[in-house]
Amino acid sequence: MRLTNFAALAAAALISATAATAQDRSGWPSSLTVGTASQGGVYFVYGNGLAGFLAEELGINASGEVTGGPVQNVTLTQMGDQDIGLVTMGPAYEAWTGVSELAPGLEHTDIRALFAMYETPFQGIALRGSGISSVSDLAGRRVGVGPAGGTPGTYWPRFMETLGVSANVSNAGAADTASQLKDGLVDAFLFAAGLPIGAFSQLAAEADVVTFGFTEEELATILEAHPEVAQFTIPAGTYTVQEEDQQSVAMWNYAIARADMPDSLAYEITRLVLENNDRMRQIHAAAATTLIENAMPNNGFLPFHAGSIQYYEEQGIEVPANLR
Repeated sequence: MRLTNFAALAAAALISATAATAQDRSGWPSSLTVGTASQGGVYFVYGNGLAGFLAEELGINASGEVTGGPVQNVTLTQMGDQDIGLVTMGPAYEAWTGVSELAPGLEHTDIRALFAMYETPFQGIALRGSGISSVSDLAGRRVGVGPAGGTPGTYWPRFMETLGVSANVSNAGAADTASQLKDGLVDAFLFAAGLPIGAFSQLAAEADVVTFGFTEEELATILEAHPEVAQFTIPAGTYTVQEEDQQSVAMWNYAIARADMPDSLAYEITRLVLENNDRMRQIHAAAATTLIENAMPNNGFLPFHAGSIQYYEEQGIEVPANLR
């Protein structure tokens, strides 16, 4: 019996040693930071959950950091101030080409894609008594668009300008803007995040609100003027107050890192996320589309990290030449 136990322990130790040597940790940092966004948004939940998952599986300290969102995350990652950034491809493209509002003139060519996360639809919410049910109704109204530098804070003002809608725009985190809407300090809250947007779900539970996207005419104008977005349908029932499908637009989100992240670390992060979708969906429902098949079709410009490329190719996924 003792010999059997000894043999079992020896076998377990051998397996453990084999696993440890198989995972090359040369150059790995002692900790990882994941840039998220303001509290109340999906980035905050997804990013903190991702950090916790990586800490569990890799045995390395990892934490999420509150930031201004994608615009800031691209620059923080480029500058090496965070290890992983959650970004939307619109702001990422602007940063890549050197026209980021945060760092104009700096081409962010050191960033690399790890994996596709989910689509970010744009949607609005207002108190039912406001009479607001479309973007065109926002003319002359007080509108919160999330934190400055975030995807909604950047693109909603552009969309309204495209539509010729002049509103009084303010910036604050998702949770704060939701409170401002309930208190009547803003007339509408325009945001962009994976569905369901936590702040919208809370508003639907606590106040008499309506959600809205774009009318057919508004949608056609936005799609023509903004090639960085694609048409998107927000399904009926996304919130308790939403009885019908709503038409809107969306951008894809990706997790990024610097090119100098150790290849083995980028490989393990990509592998863990894409091979454990059930675990990722426990973090947030938006992770239902954090799938390997979504990585290539929704990225038209940003090269993947060498470690991620190794994983994709092992899974039989062809990485286009322009994404290497």
